[in-house]
Amino acid sequence: MCGVNLIIKPEGDGKEAIKQMMLSTAHRGPDFSGSCQISDQVWMAGNRLKILDLSEASNQPMWSEDKKAVLVWNGALYNYQDLRNQLLDLGYTFKTNSDSEVFLLWLKHFGENKISELHGMFAFTFVDLEKKEVIVGRDPSGEKPLYFYQNDQSWLFSSKARGINSALISKPTINQNQFLPYFYSRHSFPNQSFFLGVHQVLPGKGYVIDFEGNVLKNLSWTHQKLANITPNQAEFESRLKDAVLKNFHTERPIGVILSGGADSSLLYQLWLEETGQPMPTFTVAFDKKYQEKYADPIYANKLTNRYEGYHHEVLVTPEKITKNWQEYINTLDQPIGDSASILTWLVAKEAKEEVQVLISGAGADELFAGYNRHLAFLKYLQRPKFYENLKGIASGFPLPASLKKFFSGIDQDPRKTFLNFSSLQNIPEEEFSKFLAWYPNEESNFQNALHFDRTYYLINDVLKIHDNACMAHGIEGRAPYLDFELIQWTKSFSEASSIAFAGKKLIKTALKERGLKMIANRKKIGFGLPLKEWFSENLTFRNWVYSEIKNMHDTWGKYFPQAMQPLTKEPQKAPKDQFLLIWNMFILASWLKNKQ
Repeated sequence: MCGVNLIIKPEGDGKEAIKQMMLSTAHRGPDFSGSCQISDQVWMAGNRLKILDLSEASNQPMWSEDKKAVLVWNGALYNYQDLRNQLLDLGYTFKTNSDSEVFLLWLKHFGENKISELHGMFAFTFVDLEKKEVIVGRDPSGEKPLYFYQNDQSWLFSSKARGINSALISKPTINQNQFLPYFYSRHSFPNQSFFLGVHQVLPGKGYVIDFEGNVLKNLSWTHQKLANITPNQAEFESRLKDAVLKNFHTERPIGVILSGGADSSLLYQLWLEETGQPMPTFTVAFDKKYQEKYADPIYANKLTNRYEGYHHEVLVTPEKITKNWQEYINTLDQPIGDSASILTWLVAKEAKEEVQVLISGAGADELFAGYNRHLAFLKYLQRPKFYENLKGIASGFPLPASLKKFFSGIDQDPRKTFLNFSSLQNIPEEEFSKFLAWYPNEESNFQNALHFDRTYYLINDVLKIHDNACMAHGIEGRAPYLDFELIQWTKSFSEASSIAFAGKKLIKTALKERGLKMIANRKKIGFGLPLKEWFSENLTFRNWVYSEIKNMHDTWGKYFPQAMQPLTKEPQKAPKDQFLLIWNMFILASWLKNKQ
């Protein structure tokens, strides 16, 4: 929705610094950009993508009528009507119909005390001029990014790391410590970035800072776990319908990334049931010779053919990737070694001609245990000692890649087992502690695994991809499965229920009840490029990828983890089943080259 920028006690010229930050995030809000000086020490700037209340009165920075409070934020507040009514009861009046004004007046009245009642996706900066305090924060789902830099009492906050870089006199260097997590999990650690000294505000965290740069409070809030519940199908569908209606509410054209899989198909089906209004849908397609395996268009058409929709197939070829590659890399704030990134970016590029809001099924796999690794982990948890003993025997036999991954990843510690199942490569024993620092240890082994995927993989891979791809083209991305109440409900599942409904049984049952059994029963293959086939068949494409990786090794190889160096030095010698690792390295190589 917007670009967010804030400076407290700038190192140099604050006016010029906030201007550069605003320019760096302009693509996130193409409809309006504005900045203001709050005091000698505080500057704010925002870029607006108009979604609700398209009038100029909802531009940012947004001031309260008495000029005692100002807000710049990014996102959408889905319960803003309820909060607005509460504020009306308190005597407030409104000059707009936007969620922005509700957000502003809510913080003005309650300060940091009731942030947990703001339900939506957001990253925000708010200034209280009476108290001479700044409040910043990020919603607990982590849908919207917020980076910061802090040196002594100087602070910079921005929606993009590049926004911070643009304002610093001394530009930050590459954070070499992040090569380790990137190699194994395709992204940096959650509180870090690839620029030294530039950090991420964690989801559900924030600060209260005075105008002198002193931290007055560290804020923390999250989805509360209610009493253990046993879910039922009717309640699930009711909650998801509510989430769909809230997320699809907009005053700008809206579309859906329709993969033909269970998650996005159910969202679109529920929307059509409730409204009867078809909307533009977008699906990735590859060469027809790959269609048996990469069958998204076939399944997407089974749904869209039911209605008079506006379905678009975005054809992706190696040639299209190479043609768009530099433009894509230019927009990539942080490297994420997932081929879904360029796919989502290409879909958003085409979608921007028709829509300003793009819905995805992100979050369903993490909430309802939809990944293959979840089912593999359940199998392991049923008989851990048996599989530990079988591991040694299995290593002596030629096995399919999936079974090889399963047995090689098994450890006596269930946490380490799931980390291995989740990683591109098994993590060395001496490095586990760095990853375990992000692993929850509050519930059952299976629930901890789901929680880890929600807070580590989902936020730092899937959601970052969706935000970067959409915002690069001036589109707002939304994910109804990450509705606040829906997450809170799923977090309250008993251990037995989490296991019983694994494999997205609630979603698949809903599809089957609606005559979409073929989609519900479709084998999960993931959203990504046909890399195995392209590397095998397209010499030009393969050599391009290998060349970039080798060039990276010449410059950066000495800083890479030991396990990473053979792959970057001689990528052509990698086993054929390591195509995901090769692509991971290629993204990093292209990104580093672009930063030189």
